[in-house]
Amino acid sequence: MTDTAAPAHEPLGRFERLLTLWVALAMVAGIVIGLLAPGLVQAIAAAEIASINLVVAVLIWAMVYPMMVGVDFGAVAGVARQPKGLLVTLVVNWLIKPFTMALLAVLFFEHVFAPWIAPGDAAQYIAGLILLGAAPCTAMVFVWSQLTRGDATYTLVQVSVNDLVMVVAFAPIVAFLLGVTEIAVPWSTLVLATVLYVVLPLLAGLVTRRMLGGQEAIDAFTAQIKPLSMIGLIATVAILFGLQGEVILAKPLVIALIAVPILIQSYGIFALAYGAAYALKVPHRIAAPCAMIGTSNFFELAVAVAISLFGLNSGAALATVVGVLVEVPVMLSLVAFANRTRARFPSAQ
Repeated sequence: MTDTAAPAHEPLGRFERLLTLWVALAMVAGIVIGLLAPGLVQAIAAAEIASINLVVAVLIWAMVYPMMVGVDFGAVAGVARQPKGLLVTLVVNWLIKPFTMALLAVLFFEHVFAPWIAPGDAAQYIAGLILLGAAPCTAMVFVWSQLTRGDATYTLVQVSVNDLVMVVAFAPIVAFLLGVTEIAVPWSTLVLATVLYVVLPLLAGLVTRRMLGGQEAIDAFTAQIKPLSMIGLIATVAILFGLQGEVILAKPLVIALIAVPILIQSYGIFALAYGAAYALKVPHRIAAPCAMIGTSNFFELAVAVAISLFGLNSGAALATVVGVLVEVPVMLSLVAFANRTRARFPSAQ
């Protein structure tokens, strides 16, 4: 598995580089719309069937489906040639990350921030952070891999295996951690949301790949539909902040407080995964992407499930959106660090 044989992935485009800015502008726009046209956002919030908001469901599919088209399960067989990188990814993503995120969430919102946050709000923010921690990255990791000159084929293997694990592990882990933190778990809604936002898009992506045929046609198709992901994300953020506007204006500090455990988790998980890959003598072209997968989040899934479980105007949904806000600058800083430390890793194995 070499860099020359790996499929090419586009570098971080102008829109993606400025994603934090666009998300921040969408937040402001949402707050303004919520104040000027509250009936509009309330009508969107009321469009629900079986706890699934129909407007948001369409937007989430617009985000998730283009990513799932890029998942190639045929590449999974190549993992036997470099098993240590995948081992680091799976252990960190599924045995460490969700639990440390829950621990940090409880530590900060039940103890450190307790004087400033009402208990009911704290429980919501904890729930949103748990959802973020249980959803490792699916799409943006290809960008981070490209920026660190990672092995794109191996990155594809890691993402594909990760998605397979997510199908069976996401709902049980979320339910367990929410239960441990004494947050009520509507199991039927959680399972429905997992099927709707993970299983079905994954199947749709697989069917699409088979219909398109060759990799060139798949790449062309994903390039065409890629803007849907960003449009869906920005529109969802605007809707969320349209409903949350009054709360945010009354308590602007809450955004910064939610960001604190996310930042600690992000840098801590990267250090753990990157350090483990270094100790195992994993080549840098594999080590950097395997650390990025656990550090970055599948925030589209986290946002969707938070809305399904707790509602559009919930603190849980707000917490997942804060994860979107901080992700790009955090990941770009880690990309820079990984590139500076490339020489410390073996170049081949």
